[in-house]
Amino acid sequence: MAAFRRWRADRPFLGGLLLTLGGAEILLTQKASLKVVMHIGMQGLAGYLLPVLMVICGLLILFNPAQRLFYSILGVLFSLGSWITSNLGGFLIGLLLGVVGSCLAFGWLPDQEPRRPRRWFRRDRGPVKSAQPMESAGRP
Repeated sequence: MAAFRRWRADRPFLGGLLLTLGGAEILLTQKASLKVVMHIGMQGLAGYLLPVLMVICGLLILFNPAQRLFYSILGVLFSLGSWITSNLGGFLIGLLLGVVGSCLAFGWLPDQEPRRPRRWFRRDRGPVKSAQPMESAGRP
């Protein structure tokens, strides 16, 4: 488990995973029955080609993080192209997963230290001091 955590910390894991899941979801909506299919697209070929390329870009982001900028730009273009070719981008779910995953991969920085969890409790600052009455503040 520790080896997986180290591997995951060295790459934009969530971005690649979301892009891969977005492409897989669009591919699954292509297999839906004809009553559910809203738009088949350009001869059907691009409807299958773009989600496959999204899955490939997501996997390349996971396994080759040095080229994440190029793959994430391609991933966003393929995701937006699926709006036209693949049932409105897999009924918007696959399109949104692909765009968000590509943006996360694009914004990932390899040099940052891992975040430490923040503590959300208040420290005890001692007793609350009461306010002075108006007469003692120098007013008549």
